[in-house]
Amino acid sequence: MLDGTRSTILLVDDSPENLVVLSELLQPEFRVRVAISGEKALRVVSRAPLPDLVLLDVMMPDMDGYAVFERLRADPLTADTPVIFVTAMDSDEAETRGLDVGAADYIAKPVNPRILLARVRTQLELKRARDLLRDQNAQLELEVRRRMRDNVLTEQVSILALAHLAEIRDPETGNHLRRTQRYVHALAQQLREHPRFETFLAGHTIEELARSAPLHDIGKVGIPDHILRKPGRLSADEWEVMKTHAKLGSLAIEQAERDAERPVEFLALAKDIAHYHHEKWDGSGYPEGLAGDAIPIAARLMALADVFDALISRRVYKAPMGFAEARDIILAGRGAHFDPDVVDAFMARFEEFCEIATRFGEIEA
Repeated sequence: MLDGTRSTILLVDDSPENLVVLSELLQPEFRVRVAISGEKALRVVSRAPLPDLVLLDVMMPDMDGYAVFERLRADPLTADTPVIFVTAMDSDEAETRGLDVGAADYIAKPVNPRILLARVRTQLELKRARDLLRDQNAQLELEVRRRMRDNVLTEQVSILALAHLAEIRDPETGNHLRRTQRYVHALAQQLREHPRFETFLAGHTIEELARSAPLHDIGKVGIPDHILRKPGRLSADEWEVMKTHAKLGSLAIEQAERDAERPVEFLALAKDIAHYHHEKWDGSGYPEGLAGDAIPIAARLMALADVFDALISRRVYKAPMGFAEARDIILAGRGAHFDPDVVDAFMARFEEFCEIATRFGEIEA
């Protein structure tokens, strides 16, 4: 046996003589438990060890074999336990009924010992095979889940590592990546059932979207240090160079897509975010001057998250704003800078934005 012990067989019959005969036949090879009625059988199976097979008489008073079988199938502990009907009803109709309800086999009385033993062994071998397959499938499922977790973790670490390339070169970003990632997730959760957004935000998109968000400024690795690290406001010419980070970021991610063996969902989202998160709803943004629904949804969410975080963060040229003041500026940009529905989602989640900003706030030197 799989566990090194004998299989357990439960005999259910209202005739003590039949129980004695069957027990003597089976005990040399199997562990045998007996019940003289359907009710007692149900009490027996509620205690360990659970039977590996049930030999069940059909014609019993009070609760017949079919009723017992139905109760066994309804109990998760015995739902998969094979049952062989053993009965004096040897008609084709009776056998067909027994097999139709789901019995593993049907044996007519008087029992032929060799046939009974052969069928019992067959059903136990089948059960052992099913149990082995079930255990193997469970182990395989656990391994698949473990590997998926490992893959997700590797992906997350790789994204953050790439994003930190830009963050390290820009001393003002701090916890910006963590905050904006969570802002985007909050907005997506709020909009997931909105008619304009529900198709896009279906399935795993929300998690992929949040995972991609830290790459929004990856293009800053291509901006010269004298501009990126300038301790003050940029000149007009310097600002034009700074704006190229959006296009540089999308080109870098596009190259990664081409190098991938198959399409990678988070890279497609990251490319849209990097390229278009500085576009504005009214068309006055950059780098393409897109307007309205022409701006990818992922970039619209990132646009609001990025601006809110910039407003509440300290810069060398400004002090951080309070949450309420930043909220009012976002609200004033509804329909101009931002998608109106995204602003509404922000207002609905404003308290969560404040909690995120506080939890991942900057540590003053």
